[in-house]
Amino acid sequence: MQISKYLLASEHDRKWGLTVSTVGYEEIAPGDSYPTRGHADGYYFNCEEGRELNEYQLLYITEGEGLFRSNHVKETLLREGDMFLLFPDERHSYHPRQETGWKSYWIGFKGRNMDERVKEGFLSVEKPIYHVGYSSEIEQLYKQAYETAVNEPPFAQQMMAGIVNHMVGVMYALERSIELNKNYTHRDMIDRARMRIREALESNLTIQQIAEEMSVSYSNFRKLFKEYTGLSPAVYQQDLKLQRAKELLSTTNMSVKEIAYRLNFDSPDYFSAKFKIKTGRKPSEMRKHDK
Repeated sequence: MQISKYLLASEHDRKWGLTVSTVGYEEIAPGDSYPTRGHADGYYFNCEEGRELNEYQLLYITEGEGLFRSNHVKETLLREGDMFLLFPDERHSYHPRQETGWKSYWIGFKGRNMDERVKEGFLSVEKPIYHVGYSSEIEQLYKQAYETAVNEPPFAQQMMAGIVNHMVGVMYALERSIELNKNYTHRDMIDRARMRIREALESNLTIQQIAEEMSVSYSNFRKLFKEYTGLSPAVYQQDLKLQRAKELLSTTNMSVKEIAYRLNFDSPDYFSAKFKIKTGRKPSEMRKHDK
């Protein structure tokens, strides 16, 4: 069984940064031939020869198993709960295993939003497979995309672009979380460290002291902290202090100098400079604006 919908996009739609071309779902029973018929021109392919697309496609296997290969990835087993991303101009092939068949969703799209993520290294042809497990949220996003495509409400392309961006974000975060959570010791240490930083914003506690409390070297602590949070511990601490400073500026009559020293910045000038970099305004300008 296969259900699919193909969409058109205007030049105005393309300026949005991402447009969707196809979305669908298929069930392949054990022993069924593959690919199924009914695909639009340019989408059907021979499994032996593979194909190249001029767009991205993101597929999600909810049941069964299959095989995938591409120019950059040797033949690899796809399992239930795997998502895999097809890249423009990257020859690839995939199919369900004869013994299991599969149930899968797909959505095709293109645009500079995705191109930028590839350019910045978030997504890569060297790593097209994401092990996310079963996610009702991701499955619901595919269903929502299909319903939107079928109903074609006004500005459907913009709605579907939002769905794709959400889907890719959930996929990326889920796999990263699963990988990081495999090491409970490290995860718990970083969670405790973040709580310690938050509790001590108005003290002179240093990151080096926190590393000592966690019984780990500063260099290793910094590496793990950034791996789990995306920020160095020093930047994390400073950003929280600047966030706290905004609260104090808005809710108290403390002077800028008092706030700077309360949050243990080196000097009021240093505090003001960091605050402006972060918010675009000096602390004094923010206070005038709030009044």
